[in-house]
Amino acid sequence: MTDTLPAPKRRRPWSHRTRPATDLALAIPLFLLEIAWLAVDWIYGYGLDVWAAEGDRAEIDAAALAHMGRVRTLLVVVLVLAVLAAVSRARYTVIAHLLVALVAGGVLAISHDEWDSRHRPPSGCVRYSANC
Repeated sequence: MTDTLPAPKRRRPWSHRTRPATDLALAIPLFLLEIAWLAVDWIYGYGLDVWAAEGDRAEIDAAALAHMGRVRTLLVVVLVLAVLAAVSRARYTVIAHLLVALVAGGVLAISHDEWDSRHRPPSGCVRYSANC
């Protein structure tokens, strides 16, 4: 008598793999945008702050800490996007975000190493002595 319509299928992001064309259309621009953000921040965010400090150690240290904070934020955002892409089963987007995470992690490691080398106490100094 009456035909009932079947319930519409719900498409969850993890139920089917994302099409390669859609995946690449998202992965390539995001990869280029994130790498460009790292480069522009290194040159204009950190580099110009150091140049404008004109040798003032406090301003250079503040610029370095701000740069490390921005890179750490980018690293967290990229890793969250990689997890979301993995849930959506977008293989190329995950790979692109993990590559950017590796680059951002390297930049962060280099920044921390430079910070540690600039703020290391003199070699003959005992940590809690009065002369340090």
